Amino acid sequence: MGEILVGVSWLGVIVGAVASFLLGWLIYSPMLFGTKWAEGSHVKLGSASEMPVGAMVSNMIGLLLVSWFVGVTAVNSHLWTVILATIAFTVLAYSGATFSQKSSYARMVDAGFWIGAVVVMIIAQGIF
Repeated sequence: MGEILVGVSWLGVIVGAVASFLLGWLIYSPMLFGTKWAEGSHVKLGSASEMPVGAMVSNMIGLLLVSWFVGVTAVNSHLWTVILATIAFTVLAYSGATFSQKSSYARMVDAGFWIGAVVVMIIAQGIF
C-alpha cells in the first residue's frame, strides 16, 4: 500500500482534481458545450441551485481518485500508464454512452472532458 502513498504530490493531486472539476464546469456550461450536450444526453440543464448534489460529490471524489492515480504514475515515471488508462476508459465511457443512446456530439464532449481533465492533472503534477 505504501507505493501508492509515498512521494505523491498531494498538492498536485488536489489542484489537479479541483482544476479538472472547474474545467468540467466550463465545458458543460451553456457558455461552451452544455446546451447541445444536454440535448444529446437527454438531460435538462437547470440553474446552479438545481445541480444534483450527489452527482457533483461523486464526480469530485472520482476526480480526486483519478488525480491520485496520475500522481502515483508521476512518482514512478509511468506517464504512458496513465495515458493508456485514460484512452482505455475514455473509449469504454464512449461505448457506454453509445448504449445509452447519447448523441455523437454528447459522447465527444464527454470524451474531450476526460482527456482534458487528465492533461490538467498531469500538468498539476508537473508544477507541484
